[in-house]
Amino acid sequence: MEIWINPACSKCRSAITLLDAEGADYTVRRYLDDVPTAAEIRDVLDRLGLEPWDITRTQEAAAKELGVKEWARDAGSRERWITALAEHPKLIQRPIITADDGTAVVARTEEAVRDALSRES
Repeated sequence: MEIWINPACSKCRSAITLLDAEGADYTVRRYLDDVPTAAEIRDVLDRLGLEPWDITRTQEAAAKELGVKEWARDAGSRERWITALAEHPKLIQRPIITADDGTAVVARTEEAVRDALSRES
């Protein structure tokens, strides 16, 4: 399992604390330093079963500068959103855990982290 984190994020730190407490085997990806490619973002979206606008932090400064709240949320606009996430990784919701079973979760709650852990057993 891999967890995409921003170390400054309290939700990310909480998720790591829980993973450690449960003895989980995982890899940390500091996605602001090791920025996911558009292809990796597409893969994570497929694993999450979500669209790029579902994992976009629309309150970030970059989101406001880009005006993403006004962007269309449809198939024709999907690549525009993915490109924005790849070019501005701060816009990616966090933490995201990719499980070894091919799924993923946005792990902002203890329940979501436990869900990801349950997919590993």
